[in-house]
Amino acid sequence: MPEVARTYQVRTFGCQMNVHDSERMAGLLEGAGYVPADPGADSADVVVFNTCAVRENADNRLYGNLGQLAPRKAARPGMQIAVGGCLAQKDRDTIVRRAPWVDVVFGTHNVGSLPVLLERARIEREAQVEIAESLEAFPSTLPTRRESAYAAWVAISVGCNNTCTFCIVPALRGKEKDRRPGDILAEVEALVAEGVTEITLLGQNVNAYGSDIGDRQAFSKLLRACGRVEGLERVRFTSPHPRDFTDDVIEAMAGTPNVMPQLHMPLQSGSSRVLRAMRRSYRQERYLGIIEKVRAAIPDAAITTDIIVGFPGETEEDFEETLHVVREARFAQAFTFQYSKRPGTPAAEMPGQVPKEVVQARYERLVALQEDISWAENKKQLGRTVDLLVAEGEGRKDDATRRLSGRAPDNRLVHFTRPGDAGAAPRPGDVATVEITYAAPHHLLAEGPVKGVRRTRAGDAWERRQAAPADRQQGVMLGLPSVGAPAPAAEPAGGCAVC
Repeated sequence: MPEVARTYQVRTFGCQMNVHDSERMAGLLEGAGYVPADPGADSADVVVFNTCAVRENADNRLYGNLGQLAPRKAARPGMQIAVGGCLAQKDRDTIVRRAPWVDVVFGTHNVGSLPVLLERARIEREAQVEIAESLEAFPSTLPTRRESAYAAWVAISVGCNNTCTFCIVPALRGKEKDRRPGDILAEVEALVAEGVTEITLLGQNVNAYGSDIGDRQAFSKLLRACGRVEGLERVRFTSPHPRDFTDDVIEAMAGTPNVMPQLHMPLQSGSSRVLRAMRRSYRQERYLGIIEKVRAAIPDAAITTDIIVGFPGETEEDFEETLHVVREARFAQAFTFQYSKRPGTPAAEMPGQVPKEVVQARYERLVALQEDISWAENKKQLGRTVDLLVAEGEGRKDDATRRLSGRAPDNRLVHFTRPGDAGAAPRPGDVATVEITYAAPHHLLAEGPVKGVRRTRAGDAWERRQAAPADRQQGVMLGLPSVGAPAPAAEPAGGCAVC
C-alpha cells in the first residue's frame, strides 16, 4: 500500500518579505514530498510558523498559537511544529524552553534547512534548533511555491544597512546583500515564461539596491531592464527609502511603460526633529521634494506611505508637522501605526515615551484626516476608464454582490460588475476594461457593463492551475534558473512594515 504523503501548513506573520519566505518554505516542503493541507483544516502533519519580531506583542501571539496546538500535537503522534522567521532568529533557545513541544526552530538565514531539520527531529525525537548567523545562500536559489499564477514577488536584496531606532530588522536579517542583475532578470524571464504578467521587486530597502555591488544607479537600470522583458506587463517595487530615492529612479519610473504609476514611500513622521531621533536620514523638506518630483514626472501616480504615531518624545507640535505633510502629500492611502516598543531597539529605551491615551487620540485624528484625503483622491477617479488586472480573492463580498475585483495600474482596488455571460467572464490574470462609477475611501466601483476583456497568458496559467490542483508543483516551483529561462509553457506597508 503506497505511503500517504504528509501534509503541511505555513502560517505567516509580518511583512512582504515574510510572505515571500513562506512561499519558499512551501516550495521546500513540497520538494521534500509534503502536500498542502486543506485550507482551514486543523489536521496538518507539519505546522510552520513564519514569525515577525517587529510588533511589541509578537512573542505573545506566537506562544498563544503554540499553546493552542499543544493538545492537538499530544493527541496526534507524528505531528511536528516548526518556528522560523525573525522572532526565531531573535529568541533562539527561548522558544523551545517556553514551548518544549516545538520540534524545529530555524532562522531567517537558513530557511533552506527546514526539511532536513524536520526529518532530523523526527528520527532523533528531540528539538532541532539551527540559527545561522549569516546568509547561507541567496533565498531565490530555493524552490518556491508561489501563491499566484499571474503575479509574483522577486527579491532583489535581503537585509538592510539602515539603523532606524524603532526597527530590529537589520539585526535579524543582517546587512544588505544584493543579487546579481542577471540572476534577477533570469528569474523574471522564467516567471513570464510561466505566465506571470506582474512582478513586484522586493527588498527591505529596495531602492538601495546596488550598494552591495558598487553601482549607485543599479536600481534604475534594473527598472529599465524589466521594461525590456517581453510579456511583462506590470512592474512594481516595495519598499523604497527616501534617502536612496534619486532623480534617475524617478526618470526610470516615468520612462518605462510597464513600471506602474504607483509608489509606496514610508514617511514615518513629518517632524524633522522626530525623524532625526528615528535616525531617518531625510527631513520633511526632502520628503516633500521627492513627492513633488514624482508628481511632476508621473501626474497620475498614486502615492502611499507608512506613518508611526507617538514615537518617544513626539510633542503636539511634532504631530502637527506630520498632519501638515499628510495634507501636502495627499496620499492615496496611509498605513498608520501606533508606536509600540520593539524589544532590542534603541527607541524602546528612549525617554519621553508618550502615554497610551495621547497616542490613541493622535492616531484617531490622523486616521480621520487620511480617510478624508483618500476619499477625495478616489473621487477624482470617477468617470475614468481603467484596465484592471483581475485578482483572485481580493473582494471578500464579491460572491454576494456578483462582482469581480481587480487592480488598476496605480494599484487601486476596483470591484466591478460580473459579466452576465459566464463564458465572457474574465479569469484572474486577465485584463478587464471598466469605467469607474463610485468612490469610497479604500476602494472604487465600476457598476456599469465591462467595456472589454483581454484574455491573457496569465489567465491561462491560472486556469491550468485550477484544472490540475493535484499537480501542485507545475509552474510554481521556481528557484533561481541555472542557465537562462525555461522554455515557455504565466495588498501595506514597506519591504518590512516599518522600513
